[in-house]
Amino acid sequence: MPQPALFGSAGRTAPVPAPAVAAARSRAATTPPGRVTLVSASLGAGHDGAAAELARRLAADGFVVDRYDLLDLLPARLGRAVKDGYHRMLVRAPWAYQRIYSSTERAGGGGPMARALLHAAEDRVLRALPPGTGAVVSTYPGASRVLGNLRLDGRLTVPVLTYLTDFSVHPLWVAEGVDVHLAAHAVPAAQARAAGAADVRVCGPVADPRFRPGGPGERSRARARFGLPAHAPLALLVAGSWGVGPVRQVALELRDCGAAVPVVVCGRNEALAGQLRADGIHAYGWVDDMPGLMHAADVLVQNAGGLTSLEAFAAGLPVASYRCIPGHGLTNAAALDAAGVAVWVRDPAELKPVLTDLIDGPLGPRRRAAGLALFAADPDGGPAAEIARVHHSGLPSWTPVPAGRRTRRGSRLAVTTATACAVWASAVGTGVVTTPDGPGLMHSIGHGLDLDDLAPGHGPRPEGHHS
Repeated sequence: MPQPALFGSAGRTAPVPAPAVAAARSRAATTPPGRVTLVSASLGAGHDGAAAELARRLAADGFVVDRYDLLDLLPARLGRAVKDGYHRMLVRAPWAYQRIYSSTERAGGGGPMARALLHAAEDRVLRALPPGTGAVVSTYPGASRVLGNLRLDGRLTVPVLTYLTDFSVHPLWVAEGVDVHLAAHAVPAAQARAAGAADVRVCGPVADPRFRPGGPGERSRARARFGLPAHAPLALLVAGSWGVGPVRQVALELRDCGAAVPVVVCGRNEALAGQLRADGIHAYGWVDDMPGLMHAADVLVQNAGGLTSLEAFAAGLPVASYRCIPGHGLTNAAALDAAGVAVWVRDPAELKPVLTDLIDGPLGPRRRAAGLALFAADPDGGPAAEIARVHHSGLPSWTPVPAGRRTRRGSRLAVTTATACAVWASAVGTGVVTTPDGPGLMHSIGHGLDLDDLAPGHGPRPEGHHS
């Protein structure tokens, strides 16, 4: 058999020894297929959690992956103020968040300061992107807004994708300039299209592979490990990484209705966990072994409809939405119910019969099967595989649009811009005016401002997280 050959220096072919061929093939096999950058935001844990799992899958496929938090890229170190303001608003003035969420869905107005803040973030995001980036993925609406503007301007010449982490799609998620929107299900896909997204692809959700159905042995071991009753039905109550919402009220209602023993995860809200333990309720702060706790439970009760719901679907745990937080909590509950993967309990009188049906009745197996089916719906590999396909195929370049003309590009851009302004400005503003220590927060914001960071070319280039 003739030896494989490569071109020599004069254009002639020369035989190549077999070890050299093997080495060349090895180098080809280990060459990274490309580089992808993910931009999320540490507002809660859902956006970062989705980015982390997408990064893990892309890295497993050989991609070099960079991750950034949009809050770290805001000018004048305002990211912490935005995060604190949003948190305070959810805890102290949830009615304000509901009003903002509803009004921005109807294209409510925003201020020039928020527009300037987002515009100033564009240059910082662009500088953060490493050389060789072949695609950029957003898991947060504000990041989609910034990246979409960079695409429209022609300053970002690689595809931009938005992974929709929620089942309900607020108009802010759909930013003009984003090339592809990835949805977990047909319900959010339809909402994204209705909001103006042109290319929407249903490719299933993402969840850490540790979330999978457990057997009877795992259930028993998990209950023993967490010190939970061995045989009683258990309702796992979650309230996000911040433990917001009427968690104590729901825990007491679960206990008093008698359908299941409540087990509450309070996230980083240790004060809430201590209060619930004083009530005699099984309560935990931050839990690293959430897959084990889900294996111990019979049903999940949630109030926000974020990443934890998707993890419960992957673990084969039926899900009920109850006393949801304002804004996205309510719209996610409606979307999950419409998709047939979770039950929305709207009336306290329905709590016991619904939980009983999910634990011991025919409703539980149906919802469990629907949740698991989400992860088997895409035969082509899910969101990470779709990101890889877009990265490799590329997309036609946008015709750059001068910034001064953007306001005349139609009502859809006006909706997303107004939404960005209202959400970002109100996250800080409402948090300040509705909390007792508002003056202290304003003082800290003032001392944290670094006007040099607002000037072009200033500020350190973030290093990011590399996978």
